[in-house]
Amino acid sequence: MIAASGRRADQALATHAPTGRVCTVHAAAANAVMAGCLPKYFPIVVAALEAANRDSFTFHGSAASTGGSTPMLIVSGPVTEQIGMNSAANVFGPGNRANATIGRAMRLIILNVFQMIPGVSDRSTQGWPGKYGCCIAENTAASPWSPLHDELGFHDGSSVTVFAASGFHNIENHYTDDPKALLSTFADSMASLGAFSDGESVIVMSPEHAKIATSRGWSKQDIREFLFAQAWREQGELRRAGKVPHDAKPSDDAAPAHRGLGPDDILIVVAGADAGGHSAFLTSWSRARGSLRQSRRIEP
Repeated sequence: MIAASGRRADQALATHAPTGRVCTVHAAAANAVMAGCLPKYFPIVVAALEAANRDSFTFHGSAASTGGSTPMLIVSGPVTEQIGMNSAANVFGPGNRANATIGRAMRLIILNVFQMIPGVSDRSTQGWPGKYGCCIAENTAASPWSPLHDELGFHDGSSVTVFAASGFHNIENHYTDDPKALLSTFADSMASLGAFSDGESVIVMSPEHAKIATSRGWSKQDIREFLFAQAWREQGELRRAGKVPHDAKPSDDAAPAHRGLGPDDILIVVAGADAGGHSAFLTSWSRARGSLRQSRRIEP
């Protein structure tokens, strides 16, 4: 496993500054073996750890908080086919060794290396099943857009994006063929009071929904701008629901508050089976932009 990383065994990959705990290549490899990874999966684990180690991801905070987030991994590029990742039917579910064990390796590292123990140092109020492991591959064959790794600037390789996801919202729409009507259901989920924050968003769009969304020539940026414009609530609604500080001025009640700070806070990727009007919105940990998604090249 260590040999597959191309790194020294004692090289540090990630650190939890508040505890001083460091994850080396050796420690990550041991947990990857326990998770059931094959050596050819390990470069993804390494890249994901290095991405999560960046300050703006807030690795320790997202693992310790009551919000219960998990490092969601989105893998894009040739490596997904090379190692047999699932990007289609049941992409978030069981049945694929690579998806399951890469995600599980990240959780075992958080538990065993960083000692983020549920109920002790991991103070998640409820958690969610994604904390066992959350790793998917982009369905580039069914996507109407350029691959995510190209969009991120990794044109000659593969990439992994790490997002501190605190929940999964199924978006169901089977009947419309109008992009605006379809995307309004996405925006409504993003702006729901329970999930509302100024944090980032991940939209995992099914191939069927992606086909409809682009049927009138809309680009991915067009869709991001539409979703940002539509995913909003009045400040007064947020204040009355206790979603803003108590000292918020009632005079601002009519002002709109958008989910996120701009269209680029929305990451869109295609994954899932060819048929089925189901997509997913995953909300970010912390309503105060405590963690921002990070991407890194996967070194072969």
